[in-house]
Amino acid sequence: MNKAVCEICPHRCRLGPNQVGLCRARGNVGGLIKAINYGLITSLALDPIEKKPLYHFHQGSMILSIGSFGCNLRCPFCQNWEISTATKNGVGWRELSPRQVVRLALELRSRGNVGIAYTYNEPLVGYEFVYDCAELAHEYGLHNVLVSNGYCCREPLEKLLPLINAVNFDLKAFNDQFYRKVGGDLETVKRAITLAAEYCHVEVTTLVIPGENDTEAEIQALARWLAGVRRDIPLHLTRFFPRYKYQDQTPTDVSALHKLADLARMELEYVYLGNC
Repeated sequence: MNKAVCEICPHRCRLGPNQVGLCRARGNVGGLIKAINYGLITSLALDPIEKKPLYHFHQGSMILSIGSFGCNLRCPFCQNWEISTATKNGVGWRELSPRQVVRLALELRSRGNVGIAYTYNEPLVGYEFVYDCAELAHEYGLHNVLVSNGYCCREPLEKLLPLINAVNFDLKAFNDQFYRKVGGDLETVKRAITLAAEYCHVEVTTLVIPGENDTEAEIQALARWLAGVRRDIPLHLTRFFPRYKYQDQTPTDVSALHKLADLARMELEYVYLGNC
């Protein structure tokens, strides 16, 4: 049986004919690994750019936001689990070509749109579609925004980044045990953040979950490391609310979140609170 290896993320799924990878969005088609979610759009909206969140990139503008299905991590607290855990046959979608996406983005310029954001699910599991859209959008002077978990191999990310204007990375925690729990590893995400900071505007988001990643020591360590990349990278500490498999958890205490933000500000120039 001829198997092919997916080289987008460190899982490096080895897939036989017609097999689908852990992300549910990539598979072996005719002996080659392809994005089976190519152009299959589950979510499309014109969003304020601050919603990504990006607070230091074209403030006050709008951005056409698109998403598909699939993800290469398994977060039990996922905010968009309906599409991140879905298969091709398990979710509604409509098919758009890169040219159709770019045409729509250009039409929306009259409403303040500055480009395209690849978001909602993990966009890099649909790498080829993101790349093709980003390349065409770049030709038309549109901005490309990536909202990603950062769990990606260096080579594909390095190829894509010259087309990307801004990234918000979801840095889920600053401890290896947490990342093992969700099926990833911290070092890969750190490398992605460091690499992206060489190419484009970067902001980072951490969802603060009680009892999981909310100690003062962890947030201090996270902020200190991020400051070592660049002190002016904005950090968004976001309040957790019960979701998906974490329905029995309690929301993040607002006063505790403010305290963590104050600690992070000792290292970073810009720290923001979300969902408070």
